[in-house]
Amino acid sequence: MPDPMIRAEGLTRRFGELTAVDGLSFEVRPGELFGLVGPDGAGKTTTLRMLAGVLRPTSGDALVAGVSMARHPESAKPRIAYMSQRFGLYTDLTVQENLAFYADLHRVPRAERAARFERLYRFSNLGPFKDRLAGKLSGGMKQKLGLSCALIHQPEILLLDEPTFGVDPISRRDLWRIVHERVGQGTTAVVSTAYMDEAERFDRLVLLHRGRVLAVDTPESLQRGYAGEVLEIPVDRPREALETVRHHPAARRAALFGEHLHLTVDDAATAGPALSGALSQAGFRPGEARRILPSLEDVFIERIASADEQEAAA
Repeated sequence: MPDPMIRAEGLTRRFGELTAVDGLSFEVRPGELFGLVGPDGAGKTTTLRMLAGVLRPTSGDALVAGVSMARHPESAKPRIAYMSQRFGLYTDLTVQENLAFYADLHRVPRAERAARFERLYRFSNLGPFKDRLAGKLSGGMKQKLGLSCALIHQPEILLLDEPTFGVDPISRRDLWRIVHERVGQGTTAVVSTAYMDEAERFDRLVLLHRGRVLAVDTPESLQRGYAGEVLEIPVDRPREALETVRHHPAARRAALFGEHLHLTVDDAATAGPALSGALSQAGFRPGEARRILPSLEDVFIERIASADEQEAAA
């Protein structure tokens, strides 16, 4: 195996009494699309800021391209592109002027700029808007411009903080297409997201909860390693129905997925009739209970619940 492009070793960051990131350890391989996955407050942004050298760790370290981000963050920055969640470009400059400004910052040779601009316009579909002020772009177009500016110097490592947050579906698809193309060309990408459907895109991911690692693995391995079976039951008044089955002895866990209940059980064949019967007896109209493969959201909810139970017991 090649040496990791990123290695976090006990990475910790405190803000006064708050521990935002608590002893994270994981590795990211060269050319890997790696995910930091978790809800708001899980420590994703703080972790990315430490990997980017924007924020010093309180303790521990992150080696990025072999460079200690605790001691020498400036040495690694030419090889990194970091895109924060907030739009950080200049709204009073045009699309092309923003790209030119970032090309200046990264000392991109002038002879190479036209070709790079054209390639980024093609990736992002921003070519027709190159003379538009950045402040006049839609949210999705702003994100694509931010990603284009991050890629102008052809970095080895791409760090993206929830790049699709609040973005329309078409722009979201375009952003992921750009990321996948860069990874396909050898770029190492670390992307944070709270969207579990996006988590299935990663080669590997780390599940974060309250600044701690719950698991590091491939999406497929996390799903295969799920403890128990998952039943899906469509039902009317699903929020009320959830409270009915939450404490049923056949259901180890219960969660709401749209108009459906997802129930973790030991044996779907026996639990299905029991849970459907309990819902009917309580005045609900359940549809057919069927066993499904656990989603990453099922996995995450299970891991969080188990971690919280262990912490409460301790």
